[in-house]
Amino acid sequence: MMREGKSAASAGSGALTMELSLGRRMPAEWEKHDATWIAWPHHEPDWPGKLAPIPWVYAEVVRALSDYEKVEILCHDATVAENARTLLVAHGVKEQRYRLHTVSNDRVWLRDSAPTGVVRGDGRVELINWGFNGWAKYDNYKKDAEIGAEIERLTGLPRIVPRRPDNGERLILEGGGIEVNGAGRMLVTEEWLLTDVQVRNPLMMAGDYEKAFHEYLGVTDTIWLGEGAVGDDTHGHIDDIARFSSRDTVILAYEQDPADENHARSADNMRRLQAVAKKDPLRIVTIPFPRPVIMNGERLPASYANFYIANGAVLVPTFNDPNDRVALNGIAEAFPGRAVIGIHAVDLVWGLGTLHCLTQQQPAGTAASR
Repeated sequence: MMREGKSAASAGSGALTMELSLGRRMPAEWEKHDATWIAWPHHEPDWPGKLAPIPWVYAEVVRALSDYEKVEILCHDATVAENARTLLVAHGVKEQRYRLHTVSNDRVWLRDSAPTGVVRGDGRVELINWGFNGWAKYDNYKKDAEIGAEIERLTGLPRIVPRRPDNGERLILEGGGIEVNGAGRMLVTEEWLLTDVQVRNPLMMAGDYEKAFHEYLGVTDTIWLGEGAVGDDTHGHIDDIARFSSRDTVILAYEQDPADENHARSADNMRRLQAVAKKDPLRIVTIPFPRPVIMNGERLPASYANFYIANGAVLVPTFNDPNDRVALNGIAEAFPGRAVIGIHAVDLVWGLGTLHCLTQQQPAGTAASR
């Protein structure tokens, strides 16, 4: 989910009991949101030669989301804000359903650069502002690293800066690597955090990460999968391969074709989940991958698992593929009572990310705390 000059832990175990450090809990994505945050596209190198249609895709995303929750939109400058306003009007989005904020940013992938919302024991929402280093690949990320402070200013919500449990340095993480069920269980990949320990947090081990997940997210059970999707430029984020749809159900992107590189990866992840399911309640539901999406000879991380769960809907990326229908039906069965909305993402994925990558939810606290 980035561009511009492309430069073993065992499966977790433990019951779904709540044992929340400092009372913090990261809600599941299907729990109530106060808003969804996005940033309007403006950086042409993210979509080389294809930036022009991308704002129209964003306008469609906002149109779909605005029927279910408020959308907060960061705009790099006044020109970007005017472009956003023009396209949202063209799409018939009601003005009271979104707000534009002029906030300078490098890229638009707020899942990774924006803070992660948790709910404290007192019911107040708190912003967990991970350190951000441009996925350890790009130099121009300084504005994105300040987005947490900007969202704190705009919302008035308290913000904390997580520290590594082993040495006290700032903890570098991205939201696209985090998937929780809201009840203490979490999915991550070894590729993201453990394959090359120098990428984000040098010398930090699985046990150290689990301590941090417990302290800042209320996680008591970390399930380590293996590799992410082929073409993922983030070192294997979880949100392209495995997502919770309930406290005890995981939707796994599974490639059936043995000749496809995603097959071995998804088969390994299936084995890991099945090992967990033998000890703890866990149901595994599979959805397919689309056929490979190739642009300029590059395999892109096209995956239906990169869906976003809004208050009354699930937005799902589609790829003009026969498996679009299979994936939409499977996701609809996993989320009964929610509208399932397909968003055309063939152009969008040229930026190496789709719907989950570009969104970040602001969870709702308890009524007494807001």
